[in-house]
Amino acid sequence: MNYLKLGSTGITVSELGFGCIPIIRHSADDAIRTLRHAFDRGITFFDTANAYRDSEEKIGKAFAGMREKVVFATKTLKRGGEDALAHLENSLRMLKSDYIDLYQLHQIAQEKEWEEATAPGGVLEAVMKAKEAGKIRYVGVTSHNLEMALKMARTGLFATIQFPFNLIEEGAKEELLTLCRESGIGFICMKPFGGGVIDNAETAFKYLRAYPGVIAIPGFETISQVDEVISLYSSENVITESDLAKMERYRSELGDRFCRRCEYCQPCPQGVMITPAMGYPIVAARMSPAVATEFCKAPMESVLSCIECGECEKRCPYELPIIDILKTNYRRYANDLQEKVP
Repeated sequence: MNYLKLGSTGITVSELGFGCIPIIRHSADDAIRTLRHAFDRGITFFDTANAYRDSEEKIGKAFAGMREKVVFATKTLKRGGEDALAHLENSLRMLKSDYIDLYQLHQIAQEKEWEEATAPGGVLEAVMKAKEAGKIRYVGVTSHNLEMALKMARTGLFATIQFPFNLIEEGAKEELLTLCRESGIGFICMKPFGGGVIDNAETAFKYLRAYPGVIAIPGFETISQVDEVISLYSSENVITESDLAKMERYRSELGDRFCRRCEYCQPCPQGVMITPAMGYPIVAARMSPAVATEFCKAPMESVLSCIECGECEKRCPYELPIIDILKTNYRRYANDLQEKVP
């Protein structure tokens, strides 16, 4: 495993991180076993969030007594300062730590959210004060909206940007990656498997390794998955014509019905949570019906508020048939609800 500085923070991390959503599906013992195996194989960077159920608690148990050997990144979806600080305190408690290495404002994708986050008494003000108090070492931000990510990177306020980047979602590869590199901002690659639609690890990581300094955080669920991806980092990255053909095949097979989560379709006048609802099939494919329906309950139930006004489809840069996709996804959600009933 190679190690590199996380942007200009001075924090050294493994070039491959561990995204900790999948461990919510396992017992504490199994999750701890997978986390510790990843550490033993060289992974030192673990990314989670307050919203990821008991993920933080499992991480805290896995690395009790080893705090200085690992780097913790977590997040809050809250926009108000008071609520965000409550999240921070909960994260510290669950992670069994008196500081967070990287605390991220999660999913700032729209101008309204940015205004709320940066308003007096907002989350940014609160976490910066927590940083001064030593509870946070560095502050980062995550987004699925390229224009917003670029705007936030240019502020100079954030040590890291976490953004989707993979062989399908390539929006970051030009301006955002260049801006981060030139500004000393660490680039954390979320969704290296495209949220689950890229099922060939070798192809996925041949693409990513072509961009030095990008720290990918795949969502590992099992020890075998950890070993598979780590093995890809043990040799020189060579991309062949066959590899390029496989990448192009993924792009073409997804067709026009693939949501890139850019969020230009939002906000919905009726309050439909379009982006997470569009992604329900991916979540459902990775989780049991009971977990998927609970995890996605709010966005999927919001689909019932759709009046088919078509405003989202007018704004979609990919011209997706959003209304039709939402209907299809809701039917799957409803079926999954029935399946989880004993």
